[in-house]
Amino acid sequence: MEEGGLLLCMAMKRARVLFTLFAACLHAQTPQKPLVEMEMMTWQEVKLAIHEEGKINAIVYNGGTEQRGPQNVNGGHNLMGRETARAIALKLGNAIVAPIIPYSVNNANADLPGTIGLTGPLFAALNKQVAEQLIANGFKNVFLMGDHGGGQTELADVAKRLNAKYAPRKKHVFFCGEMYEKAQGDYIKWIEANGYPKGSGGHAGIMDTSEMLYLGADQGWVRQPLIASSGPNPAQGISGDARRSSAELGRRLFDMKVDYAVRQIEQYLRSNH
Repeated sequence: MEEGGLLLCMAMKRARVLFTLFAACLHAQTPQKPLVEMEMMTWQEVKLAIHEEGKINAIVYNGGTEQRGPQNVNGGHNLMGRETARAIALKLGNAIVAPIIPYSVNNANADLPGTIGLTGPLFAALNKQVAEQLIANGFKNVFLMGDHGGGQTELADVAKRLNAKYAPRKKHVFFCGEMYEKAQGDYIKWIEANGYPKGSGGHAGIMDTSEMLYLGADQGWVRQPLIASSGPNPAQGISGDARRSSAELGRRLFDMKVDYAVRQIEQYLRSNH
């Protein structure tokens, strides 16, 4: 190789090395989101979080895969669940989120395809197994909650039975029902008091659609051109009324769910110290 070509080759190599070093430095300086999702952590990070950082609480958030009207994607419960559980863990500061359970107590329907449901006993058995596995991993408290109406009774029963089993060992399993029932009940009272139609909060209605707009409008969670025609229509899978949905209404519901869950969890923790 001629001297000029050799010098050019060496210069190119140096440039590549410098670019790699620059990229590595840039990556190191980029703020990283706090790790609270167990599935995105290594075993060493989980162990450190539990034993050194005091993150002894595990959140088991049940989502669901079901039709949500023509305007919302079928995985809405899971998509909202990931964001909700993460926000709860961050606000608590001492919790880790188990992988979202993507199925609820429900039944598929060929007329409105998109639902994958579990029977109540199977759903209960799944949550029982997950909770006990989290205890085996070293967590001291496990909090069960769900984003779907079907399964709330099963979660409460599983938590009651497991807590009776593990409380003598100073480990606990609790059901956080206020995140779903109380938050939605109070939210429905608020929207009706503020001029929204009664019943608009039903399935695939203003609550579901607004929260999905708030969390995932730019990710395609909602087919926004269809909102204007998404009034009550059981044949289309809508028992509520989504026509006045907005991201701002969704933010209010999301914040309520997070706040109600955090408050209930903190009450449980205080009562068991």
